[in-house]
Amino acid sequence: MQIPADLKYTKEHEWVRDEGDGVVTIGITHFAQEALGDIVYVELPAPGTAVEAHSECCVVESVKAVSDVYSPVTGEVLETNDSLDASPDLVNETPYTDGWMMKIKLSDVAELDDLLDAEGYQIFLTP
Repeated sequence: MQIPADLKYTKEHEWVRDEGDGVVTIGITHFAQEALGDIVYVELPAPGTAVEAHSECCVVESVKAVSDVYSPVTGEVLETNDSLDASPDLVNETPYTDGWMMKIKLSDVAELDDLLDAEGYQIFLTP
């Protein structure tokens, strides 16, 4: 299973890439997309939407279930991945690159310190 070392993670299986300047890119982990199965639809928030850490921010629909995605951080959505409208399967194929979901301008950069590093996420996943 892929767990890139340069990302931060949540126990709800979202990943966060710090882009610098208080902006982060967010998506769901390889573990999450594998558990969901084939993703057929992703509902993303509009740019300008305020999101709060640990609150629902988008919805992923797969052949198995409809699941909420929770924002790992508080801030404002700057951009969403419009490619997912036509190709939601990008989340399955490349969850850490082309399958990203949104970019958020952080309200508090210190929130990143509350997230798991790759090792912590691996330990969390280990039964």
